Amino acid sequence: MVEEVIINNKSYFKCEECGFVYEERDWSEKCEAWCKENHTCSLKITKHSVTP
Repeated sequence: MVEEVIINNKSYFKCEECGFVYEERDWSEKCEAWCKENHTCSLKITKHSVTP
């Protein structure tokens, strides 16, 4: 399940499989599903990650 994290008073969503952080829950859920199924990261998904 995607983890909501608060950084600098802003909510982000973290993939619990690889640790990438997203501003939108939807991208984090897609990332986590991909990671669980393929045991890799998808460049099409991770390009939406952020570095808070």
